[in-house]
Amino acid sequence: MKRFYEQVSVNEVDGGWQVMLDTRALKTVKGSPQVVPTKALAEALASEWDAQGDKIDPATLPMRDMADYAVDIVAPDAGALIEKSLQYGDTDTLLYRADPEEPLYVRQQEVWEPIVTGFEDRLGANFTRISGIIHRPQSEEVLSRLRDEMAGQSPFSLAAIEMMTHLAASLITGLSAAQPDADALALWNAASLEEEWQAEEWGRDEEAEERREKRTADFLKAREFWALANS
Repeated sequence: MKRFYEQVSVNEVDGGWQVMLDTRALKTVKGSPQVVPTKALAEALASEWDAQGDKIDPATLPMRDMADYAVDIVAPDAGALIEKSLQYGDTDTLLYRADPEEPLYVRQQEVWEPIVTGFEDRLGANFTRISGIIHRPQSEEVLSRLRDEMAGQSPFSLAAIEMMTHLAASLITGLSAAQPDADALALWNAASLEEEWQAEEWGRDEEAEERREKRTADFLKAREFWALANS
């Protein structure tokens, strides 16, 4: 699509902030006003639009996509997203370990266990750890606490948490990253531990590394979106 505007600005509106392209207020893909909760997030959205050249490249508008998702999909039915995300809580990557006699198990214990125990302390519930690939469900208490943790989040926070959770295959990682003092890159690297282990053992594949770099950037962009939505 050819660029159809010259000036980009942000306006304070009822319920938050909205990007303006010349005199046009931005709307979502579904036609709803794209009103975001903070000026910082609106300015980040505006920067994406302002950086477009003669042609608009949708691939360079990730913040726009997450904002649209928050408004169009999450806000009307946050409960559905929460229940979908809870599936990751029941099959969380950080809870499935190698057999104790394997070298990978030691690395997982060193890297994952502090993240899990720290999250347990904040959540007030204990997760079941599993060695091997056989699924063992988490307790109803754990799932209830996770549900409560997510229920207190705004649609914009939930949109970011869902993306981080999906990329990491770990709700513990997604919710841990949704903290003001979180080290998002360290959390992502921890969630990618098994992938890194395989690369160290068998060598690195160029295409796999490119995919991983893309997923890393997506995770960090989602964390940035969360931070801006809560600034």
